[in-house]
Amino acid sequence: MTVLDRILVTGGAGFIGSHTVDLLLEQGKQVIVLDNLSSGKLEHINLQHPNLEFVEGDVLEYPLIVDLLESCDAVLHLAAIASVQYSIQHLIYSFQVNTQGFLHVLEAVRKAHRPIRLVYASSAAVYGDAQQLPCSDNTSLCNNTMLSPYAVQKKNNEEYAKLYARLHGINSLALRYFNVYGRGQDPTSPYSGVISRFLDAYRREDDLTIFGDGKQSRDFIHVSDVVKANCLALQKEYAGVLNIATGQPQTLLDLVSYLELAGHRSAKLHFEPAKSGDIRASYANIHRAEQQLDFRYSVSLQEGIKKMVSESK
Repeated sequence: MTVLDRILVTGGAGFIGSHTVDLLLEQGKQVIVLDNLSSGKLEHINLQHPNLEFVEGDVLEYPLIVDLLESCDAVLHLAAIASVQYSIQHLIYSFQVNTQGFLHVLEAVRKAHRPIRLVYASSAAVYGDAQQLPCSDNTSLCNNTMLSPYAVQKKNNEEYAKLYARLHGINSLALRYFNVYGRGQDPTSPYSGVISRFLDAYRREDDLTIFGDGKQSRDFIHVSDVVKANCLALQKEYAGVLNIATGQPQTLLDLVSYLELAGHRSAKLHFEPAKSGDIRASYANIHRAEQQLDFRYSVSLQEGIKKMVSESK
């Protein structure tokens, strides 16, 4: 295990980033948050904490990343445009942020004057509409199954990371997040997951809009478990890719039933045609994350939704 004292978190004012920063500070780490605040919010982070430095900036600013990494032991790269639909409608800009931004981080790590641990967010989207389930992080991927530019961008990042490992000896770890949910997700954001949107509509007694028949399955993981995985990954030396999920598939109709149980009333449903780029079924094999990170998820979907309903009151 490696002891890291100073960590750069890109996208650290965002949903996953801010929760991760909180835990890193609890662990006594010094943290630099780099965020352009396009979707992140300053109120998500404790600006008064003596071990926190906030830098408003962008991963497209390569000299800034080089400068920030000079004083760091590790970087957790979370900054991204994490929206399938946005990547379809705005391919060039999403490519610039998601892939060019990652290359800036990767190259800055290469140019640093000391070894820097690199952990970065990938996505279950790289599996596309998987023909074999559960999705295994130990098998090669076929690009023609991917359903969005976002998926291709995330997979290309993994390929660039492997190339840098071969050419320059830069070892890094990609965490393929599945469907993350929890407190702090903005239901009005186009990047938000279905759970935060459903909860918001349910609280307002509006219709819950389901695209498709509601039987599409996902592997929902609570943000607290993702944060735990992020912090474990920073302390380990394992390189490659790992699934971060629960390994338990749940349908959107399951989600609705848990929401109704937690809220003690029925939900109103409205069905629309399925969206382009949406995946029918997805859940993970998490065996390698359990082995390499000692990762165990602790919050079931039913518990997580109950927690969110309670927090929203």
